[in-house]
Amino acid sequence: MPKTFPIHPVPCAAGIGLRSIHIAEMLSRRPAAGWLEVHAENYMGQSAAVDALEKLREIYPLSVHGVGLSLGGASGLDATHLERLRLVCERFQPAIVSEHLAWSVADGAYLNDLLPLRYDEEALAIVARNVRRLQDTLKRRVFIENLSAYLAFADSTMTEAEFLSELVSRTGCGLLLDVNNVYVSANNLDFDAPAFIDALPPEAIGEIHLAGHAVNEADGDVILIDDHGSHVPPAVWSLYAHAIRKIGPRPTLIEWDTDVPPLEVLLGEAMWADMLASRIAFDSRGEAPLAAKLDSRFEAMTLPRRDDENGIRFPALAAIAAVRAASRDAAADRRRAGHVLH
Repeated sequence: MPKTFPIHPVPCAAGIGLRSIHIAEMLSRRPAAGWLEVHAENYMGQSAAVDALEKLREIYPLSVHGVGLSLGGASGLDATHLERLRLVCERFQPAIVSEHLAWSVADGAYLNDLLPLRYDEEALAIVARNVRRLQDTLKRRVFIENLSAYLAFADSTMTEAEFLSELVSRTGCGLLLDVNNVYVSANNLDFDAPAFIDALPPEAIGEIHLAGHAVNEADGDVILIDDHGSHVPPAVWSLYAHAIRKIGPRPTLIEWDTDVPPLEVLLGEAMWADMLASRIAFDSRGEAPLAAKLDSRFEAMTLPRRDDENGIRFPALAAIAAVRAASRDAAADRRRAGHVLH
């Protein structure tokens, strides 16, 4: 009998990718985080990490992100892997399940990478068939992530955005918009990153990923590598701002997979994502911003109005509001104490 967890929908706020070095600290401190995302393949067996995730699932909303299903594989989905993914979803009852628009298996050989597809009708039929099987097995809508790319197929007949849009139309799947991937691919393949986002069906986008990337130079050309090993860079923040102005706030994940920093750094990045989304939300309501620019990484970053703090729906901002309120109360207590002493 599967364990029943509390219903925790993933909110339109920033979460973090749960990494093994942070599990003990997450369990002991239970810090404010909008939600957690885990890689499905790390939780397909029995381990201390699986037991820990059950405890964290009691506290935080959860998203399960697959990396090994090879949705672009012409031979179809691996039945064993698919069943293991189904069991992970049954066990942890995540609010969101996602996978990549990529392939990584051919003729029984598994490649440790997510490889791009040729975007044409033949590939679309293959991916659509695999996505339908995935959704039928899990009995839920699955969100498909755009890929970071370093080369393009000369005989593709459509763009990746057109491919994803048609995939949504044929299967009813959702989209996971990885803003860093868009930026990396746009630089490497020389296309317009905002136009890519504008071409996606906004109502299908149910999650956003943010991450850092490495900048390399080869024979005079700048190549961006999607390594998830650093802070979200300014250009990606700007593209994220473009996205949420276009589609509205979405559950947003901070990914960091190499050179993983202390937990506070991840939570800090999530806080910035919440603050940027909050500022854009307030601007869209026509309300005057309260403060001036806070961080050079953002364009005209502002805080929400103080009298709205109690209604803030972003966890990091709610935590800031609580700290402010506590500080004001403490200051008032000190003033009262000083008045009595004098």
